[in-house]
Amino acid sequence: MGQSLTEIAQTLKDANKKVQLIYAFNGTGKTRLSREFKELISPKDADAEGENESGIKMLYYNAFTEDLFYWDNDLDADADRKLKIQPNSFTKWVLEDQGQEPNIVANFQYYTSDRLTPLFSEDFSEVRFSFERGNDEHPGNIKISKGEESCFIWSVFYSFLEQIISVLNVAEIEERETDQFNDLKYVFIDDPVSSLDDNHLIELAVNIAGLIKSSQSNLEFIITTHNPLFYNVLFNEFNNADSRYGYKVKHSKKWRLEKLNDGTFSLEDSKDSPFSYHLFLLSELEKVMVSGDIQKYHFNFLRNILEKTSTFLGYTNWEELLPQEARSAYYRRILNLSSHSKHHGEESSIIEENDKRVLRYLVNDLIIPTYHFRSSINNNETEGNAAI
Repeated sequence: MGQSLTEIAQTLKDANKKVQLIYAFNGTGKTRLSREFKELISPKDADAEGENESGIKMLYYNAFTEDLFYWDNDLDADADRKLKIQPNSFTKWVLEDQGQEPNIVANFQYYTSDRLTPLFSEDFSEVRFSFERGNDEHPGNIKISKGEESCFIWSVFYSFLEQIISVLNVAEIEERETDQFNDLKYVFIDDPVSSLDDNHLIELAVNIAGLIKSSQSNLEFIITTHNPLFYNVLFNEFNNADSRYGYKVKHSKKWRLEKLNDGTFSLEDSKDSPFSYHLFLLSELEKVMVSGDIQKYHFNFLRNILEKTSTFLGYTNWEELLPQEARSAYYRRILNLSSHSKHHGEESSIIEENDKRVLRYLVNDLIIPTYHFRSSINNNETEGNAAI
C-alpha cells in the first residue's frame, strides 16, 4: 500500500539512524521529500536558508539551496559576469563569521580545475570566476558552466557542513565556539552529484561518508540520489565500520523510493547494493593501463577493489589478497599512494614509473586472472612481476 511523502518523512524520522541512504529515479520526488521532512521537523523555524540566527533544527542541500545563487550576466557590457549570493544566514556564517573562503575554493578546485578560481567580493554578496595563468596577468571574468556552478554551490555547503560537524564534535556545549547549531538534529542532502565525472563522483562519495562517520554528535543524515554509482559507493562505505569514530554498520539504513501509478510512494528496505561499482573501477583501471595516464587516485580504485573482493571472499583484511612473497611491501605501497590528501593542491598527482608497473602487474597479472574477473578490454599484454 502506497504512502504519502509526509508519511515517508515520518518513517525516516522514526528510523532514528545516524545515516539513511535513499535511491530514487529522477522525478520521483526526492526534493519534495526533503521539504516534507523539513516541515515535519521545524514547520515554523527557519533553517539554513531562513532568517533566524539560532535554533536551527535541520540543514538541507537541494534545489532550493541552489536558488540562493543567481547570475548577473552584465548583458549591457558583457564583461563583468558574476554569481550573486542572496543574503542569508547560511552563507553569512560560513563566509563572514568562519572565514571558510579558502576551504570553499580548495573544495571547488579539487572537483573542477586548480586554475578555475572563485573571487569573492569584500562583502561576500557576489563571486566572480577566472582561469588563472600562474602569473600577475588577470585573464578576465568568465561565466562558468551549470555543472561547475552546482559544484561551487556544493563546495560552499560542504565547507559549511565540515565546520558544523567540527563545532558539534566538542562534547561540552559551553566550550563550543558558537551555540548556533546546538539544536541542529538533521542534515538532508539531495543529489549533490549532478555534474561530476565518475572519478570525482567516487571521491566525493568517499569524502561525504568519511565526514559523516567522523560526526560524534547526535546529528542524523539523510542522503538521496538518482545516481547508481554514487549510491553504490555510499552503500559500500556505510557498510564498512570505522573504529576511529565508533561508527558501526547498524548505524545506517538503506532505502529505495518509488513513485506508484496512483501517485503515492513506496519506501522499501534495500539490504543489498544493486550496483557493482567495483566492476566499474576495474574497467577504469584497464583503460588507464592502455592510455598510460595513471594517477595516484587509481591506487585508491585498486584498494577499493581489493577491499570489496576480500569482503566477498571472507578475508579479514584485503592485504591477504596480495602476493605472499612481497605482501607487506605491496600493502605499504598501495596504502601510501591511496591515502592521498583531500585537496589536490596539497600534493602532486604524479607517480613514478615503477609504481605504474606495480599497478599494471597487480591488475593484469593478479586480480583479473586470480579471481576470474571478466576483462572489459582484450589486452593480453602484461609486464610481468613488478619490482618492489
